[in-house]
Formats: sequence, structure tokens, C-alpha cells
Amino acid sequence: MLKKIILGVLIFSAVSLFANEKMDSLVRFIDKNKGEQKIDAMLLLSEEYFATDFNKSISLSREALSLSEQINYQIGIAIAHNNIGYTLTDLGNFREALEHYQKSIELFKTLGEENREAIAYNDIAYIFQSQGLVEKAIENYIKSLKLLEKMGDKASLAACLNNIGLLYHDQNNYEKALEYYLKGLEVKEELGDEKSIATSLNNIGSVYFSQQKYYEAKEYFFKSLGKRKKTNDKPGIAQSLINISGIYREQKQYDKALTYLLMSKDIQNEINNNVGLVNTLNSIGVIYELKSDARQAESYLEKAYNLAKTITSPDLIKSTSISLSNHYRNTRNFERAYRLLVEHHKMADSLTNTENVQKIIQVGLQYEFEKKLHQAEVVQLEKNYQHEIEIKEQRTITYSFGIGLGALVILSIIILKSLNDKKKSNALISKQKHEIEIKSHELEESLISITDSVRYAKRIQEALLQAGKNISDKIPTHFVFFNPKDIVSGDFYWSYEKNDSIYIAAADCTGHGVPGALMSMLGISFLNSINAEHDDLSPAEILNKLRDKITKELGQTSQNVAARDGMDISLAKINLNNKTLEWAGANNNLWVINTNGLTEIKADRQAVNYTENPIPFTNHQVQLNSEDKIYLFTDGFADQFGGPKGKKFMYKPFKELLLSIYDKLMEEQEDILKKHFQDWKGDLEQVDDVCIIGVRI
Repeated sequence: MLKKIILGVLIFSAVSLFANEKMDSLVRFIDKNKGEQKIDAMLLLSEEYFATDFNKSISLSREALSLSEQINYQIGIAIAHNNIGYTLTDLGNFREALEHYQKSIELFKTLGEENREAIAYNDIAYIFQSQGLVEKAIENYIKSLKLLEKMGDKASLAACLNNIGLLYHDQNNYEKALEYYLKGLEVKEELGDEKSIATSLNNIGSVYFSQQKYYEAKEYFFKSLGKRKKTNDKPGIAQSLINISGIYREQKQYDKALTYLLMSKDIQNEINNNVGLVNTLNSIGVIYELKSDARQAESYLEKAYNLAKTITSPDLIKSTSISLSNHYRNTRNFERAYRLLVEHHKMADSLTNTENVQKIIQVGLQYEFEKKLHQAEVVQLEKNYQHEIEIKEQRTITYSFGIGLGALVILSIIILKSLNDKKKSNALISKQKHEIEIKSHELEESLISITDSVRYAKRIQEALLQAGKNISDKIPTHFVFFNPKDIVSGDFYWSYEKNDSIYIAAADCTGHGVPGALMSMLGISFLNSINAEHDDLSPAEILNKLRDKITKELGQTSQNVAARDGMDISLAKINLNNKTLEWAGANNNLWVINTNGLTEIKADRQAVNYTENPIPFTNHQVQLNSEDKIYLFTDGFADQFGGPKGKKFMYKPFKELLLSIYDKLMEEQEDILKKHFQDWKGDLEQVDDVCIIGVRI
């Protein structure tokens, strides 16, 4: 046994040495050469680092990009953008990755590099899939498959078979998933692609694991691990170690499971794979939970959850939030457990709602399944989708009230024990128990009614906000940092395109939660109707009309308490032809930042609501240049309590923060703002909704 282990180490070391020699050769070549040859070598070296060090990979790719731009080396520019996108994906920076991939695709099209273009589409599809954007994922998979099939590449067939297998696997149709995974494996073995073979072996093992066939799963997981060690595929090795640990966890061999997970964690840290690290930390936390080590469990689960939040992946947030919720439920921190459970279901809804199911059926099956599956299989798959949705909806309702009812049951037990300790009569005990059951039933009905109402309000609000999610294709460089305090929000963002102008707004309605959300829905509806009814209004004119509409529709008078209802708002109008900015604000200012610093345009000190003697809003006009960054915001970020002394963040530090990051990519700015907000808030409660919009023309 010992000899076998030593031999395995020696083989792995030999592979590593070979890889190192190749890298050293490339480094020497780079040092001795210039121009296109040097750039090609740098890009090759960056790809070698895909499997070992993401930071080195992205650094080399960025340097190659800069050199390529200096000499107008088009293919170098395209590959550099592609390599950066690939690395940023594994780092969890999906937004910036998409930006680089799009640039690479445009150049690949121009250069006729269809193979590289197809691979880029596939990588983009993976990003959208990770974010729960099913329709966009399918669209890009199809673009990739069409190009690959056009070229007659056998690898395309393998990819197609694997994708179909994944689709069946997600729907728990293990027989069909296994069928297509095995077909894909055959093609890959014919091609001799060891890395792809390892992926197929891993997928097959995952099917057996889902079926609780742990012996077969372990066999394929170890086969995959062996292949990945031969190719020195460190991200793959780390994933195989996680999968193997899962088997030991199910077999209640927790110490063995931890051993494999800790090895995986070390590799994830070594290569800076944030996505993989989230899954690893979460799994370690779950194992410690099973070992009844609450302190270690909480430490790892919190790390996993916080890292998932920085990546903003719905799938990762979904998995980490439920693990952490279960931990806090076990430690009787029911408030924290409930909030995390709500977030879990929010993420689950975004990944598995009925609309996404229909999109998969309508788009994905239309292309691939029409050619490769019988109609009966399609019908069965759709039935599986519907069945899965029904199960998940039932689970959602059950879990949503489980915590509250669990607490009530505990209370009931305490009361009954107290009655027994005091030797009360059996009749009295029965009476008290009956009353508790009645109250429990009443509470359950109330919770169901309230929660259903809130969830319904959430769905309506999300539908209205969806239109403004991507402000405009004509303004590709922007971000929207939107972070509600509760399930629904009193803040909202809005955009409207008309003629040659784009209207953008960030608004803060009276209150937060459900009352604020209802007001925000009215605000979005009123703004849309005003702009539909009138042409080329200035921001000030829109705010005047919005105030009139709110006053009229809500029946606001000096004697009516509803007179308090309204909103603070920052509203911009950008003319895309002459690059002019018109702006008006109600209590919320506008900031324009460039190399000369920050310019603040003051808002009128009045809200958009009933006013006995209304004063017209002021319209401001600014001529923009290419360096200008525009920021619209509500007060939630500046008003958040936190830091070492638990004080408000305030507007001055908010300005300083934006000044320090304004020259970065918009997506990167959003990520920094999210992290800074979370770090500042710490364990304190969020006090208000947050909405920040950044735009560069």
C-alpha cells in the first residue's frame, strides 16, 4: 500500500516538473524576444497558469493586452481579452469577465477565428448559468454549438452530449443523464483529451452519487482524480477532492471527509479560485456541524456565505445561506436563521422558477432536442420539470414557516413541562394544550397570509425593476448597486429611452419594506406614464408632473396623513448625440467625477409629495466629456451604521470612496462598493434600502 502511494507521488511530481520546465522555457523565450512572438509566448504562459495560479495568469494576460494594443496586434488583443475573461470567471468577477469576453468575440468574428469564438460563447454561457440567467445561457450554448458543428469538430459532439446530460441530471432523470454522459465519454476517449475525459468521469460519478450508489460514485471520482493529477489540473483536483469527501460524509466518516476537504481548501487558496473556495468552506462547515462543533461550523459557514455574497452568484448564495440558516436554527438563533432562509428561497426562486423552466424547454429543446431526442423524451422531461417545481414550491412553504412553528412548539413544551412540575390537574393541562393548538393554527394562518402577500409584492416589484436592470444597450458602461433592507424595497431604480435621450433615476420612497415597495411600484408606473404621454420633457418638468400625479392619485390634502407619502429622487436625462446631461433632484444630489475631482450638483430641498405651496423643481444642464462618471444615489449607503464605533458612514467618506475608485471599471466599482458596505455594516442590522447608479458615457 505504501509503495503505491509513494509511486503516485513520484508520478505526480514528474508531471509537475515537466510543466515547470515548459513554463521556464516560455519565460526565457519572453525575455529574449519582442513584438508578436513575445506576446504569443506570454499568452501561452498565461494559459499554463490557468490550472495553477489565477493571479499570475491574469497579470500576464493584461500585460500581453497592453503590448498588443501598442502594436495593433489584433489576434493578441482578442486572445488576451479571452484569457482575462476566463480567469475572472474563476475568481467570481462575472461582470468584468463578460465585458472581456464580448470584446474578444467581436475581434474573433472580424478575424474569422470561429473556433475561438465558439469557445468564448460557451464560457459566457457558463457565467449566465451560474447567475441563474437560463435564457441567456441557452442562447450562448446554442451559438457555440452551431459554430462547432459547422467546423465538424468532434469535440462539439462531446460538448453537446455532456450538456444534454447535465440538463437531465438537473431534472433528476439519472438514467438519461448517464446515457448521454457515457456517449460523451466515448467521443472524448476517441479524441484522447485527458482533461475532458476526467470531467466526464466526474459527471458520471455525480450521477451515481445522486442515486446513493456510493461504491460506483467513489470508483469514478477516484478515476477522475487520477486523470486530473496526471494533467496537473489543480481546479479539477480540488473539485474531485470535494466530491470524494461527499461520499465519506454520507457514510458518516466525518474525519476522512474533513481530510479531503482541507486538501481541497489549500488548493483553492493556492490558485485563488473563489468559486471553488466557497463550496469547499461551506462543505467544511457542514461537516463540523455534523460533528457538533458549533464554533468551527459557524466560522467556516460564515466565511463561505460572505465570500458568496461578494461574488454575487445566486447559486452560491442559495447553498451557503441554507447551510448557515440550519446552523443558526440548531443554535437557537431563530431570527438570524429565518433571515437566511428567506434569502435562500429568494435565490432559489431566481434559479428555478417556472419561467426559466419554460425558457429551457422553448429555447434549448428547440435546437438540440429536436435533433437528438424522441418526442416522448421531450414530453417526459417537461413533466419532470413541472414535478420538480411543484416539489420545490411545497418545500418553500414548509421551510418558510418551519422556524416560527418550531419556536412555538418549543414554547408549548415549556408551558406543558411547567404545568406538570406544578402538578396541575390533567384537565387544566388539556385545556392549555388545546388553547396553544388554536393559537398555533391562528399564527400559522396569519404567517401564511402575511408571507404570501410579501412574496407577491416582491414578485411584482422585481418584474417592474427588471426593465431597468440593464439601463440601456446604448450605455454599456454602468452599474446598479441595489441592496434592499427587507424582502421588498422602498428604493427603486428606473430608466426610460426616448428619441435620442436616456432617462435614469434613483429614488427613495416613504418607508421601507411593504409600504415603501408599494410606493415604489406607483413611482415606476407614474414615471412610465408621464414619459409615454409627453415628448422630450426635462427632468424638472417630469418631477413637477410626478408630484401632481402623486397628489391627485393618492388624494393628498393638508388634512390627509397620506400627504406625507412621496419620494426623494435623483433624475437625469442624457442626450446621446450632443453628450449633454440635464438633471433635477428632490433632496438627493448628483455627483460628477473626473480627473479634476468631484462636482456636486445640489438638489432642491423638497420631496416629491403634496406641498401646500409647491415650488417648481430646478433643471440643471452639464456638458459631459469622455472622462466624466455620473453617480445617482439614495441615502441608504451614507446612513448605514457600522465601523469600529458603530457610527453612520456619512456623505464625506462616501465621496472619498467614490473618488478613490472612479477610474476603475464600472463592474469593479460595484463590487468594491458592495464589499465596503458589508465590511462597514459588519454584524449590525441594515438600516435602510441602498441604491447607487454609476454611469460613464
